[in-house]
Amino acid sequence: MTAAHDRTTTRPDRSATRTWRSRSGRASWRWHPRAAIVATVLVVALVPVGIVTMTTGTYEIHVADVLAALSGTGDAPVERVLVGIRLPRFVAGVVVGAGLGIAGAVFQTISRNPLGSPDVIGFTTGAATGAIIAIVGFGAPGTVVAAAAVAGGLATAVVTTLLSTRRRSFGGYRLVLVGIGVGAMLNALNDLLLTRSQRDDAIGAQIWLVGTLNARGWEEVVPTVVAVVLLVPVLLLAGSRLRALELGDDMARQTGVAVDRVRLGTMAVAVVLVAFATATAGPISFVALAAPQLALRLTRGGSIPLFGSAALGAFLLTAADLGSQYLPLDLSAPVGLVTGVLGGGYLLWLLSRGR
Repeated sequence: MTAAHDRTTTRPDRSATRTWRSRSGRASWRWHPRAAIVATVLVVALVPVGIVTMTTGTYEIHVADVLAALSGTGDAPVERVLVGIRLPRFVAGVVVGAGLGIAGAVFQTISRNPLGSPDVIGFTTGAATGAIIAIVGFGAPGTVVAAAAVAGGLATAVVTTLLSTRRRSFGGYRLVLVGIGVGAMLNALNDLLLTRSQRDDAIGAQIWLVGTLNARGWEEVVPTVVAVVLLVPVLLLAGSRLRALELGDDMARQTGVAVDRVRLGTMAVAVVLVAFATATAGPISFVALAAPQLALRLTRGGSIPLFGSAALGAFLLTAADLGSQYLPLDLSAPVGLVTGVLGGGYLLWLLSRGR
């Protein structure tokens, strides 16, 4: 936010990609027409994906029945299936994907590295560790599992930040490399917890670790909805400061950005989003890695678009979940396996093009 006159103006910012700078009162912000168009298209594309998701399942429901049920004029059995089973699954895909997408954009901006994703640098694994401890150690309900995932993700972020800090600064390749090491250790700890737990608890935790949106009820979805609604606007408001970090710490400080405070604050918010998303759907792979980079290529901007990353993350996860129900030979796979297969190919492509 920058100081401005007490009048509202909108003018183009003369740069490589057209940017509009708006001022109102003492507030100033930027918006890119292409980025706004891409984000709008992605949000609109969620509508047909959601409708098809509502009609998909062993209980056949037509599009007209979906619209009638959502408007409150449908049959009671159809409403129970839609509102109690399929709608929570779709909403879970939207909020989990959006949370992972914008969190990945934050981490990649902070680390200035396309591999700076919460699932690559271990934060998702840390959230999973907290959830596994709650499941196999205490048989905790969903709300406690969500709180444990948040605690595990924050603890992992603190440890990774401390280990990657050098000369009072952190970020870049050190954050990525240290996070990979911490994530590997936590993966080993998760395997140890599963092998030492009782059979039923281990099976339940293992199913959750695969990453799935199946059988998600409102009690698992609502906490993540609240987290996304409250925290995503915080990251969007910090977007200009995050973009300044891409210039480097020294240049960002010269523009008046409190580098350490912005980096720690936005990373903490992103970790909480990842933790809630992990508590809802399990550790979903590669959405946080791929969505920001794909959004950057679609918008052709100079920096990763936060809202575009959230919209693309929601679209990727819901589309992957829908596609997992249409696999050939009547196969059915959790969405975490589908994103893992697709994301693995994307990661190989990304590494082959990078230095």
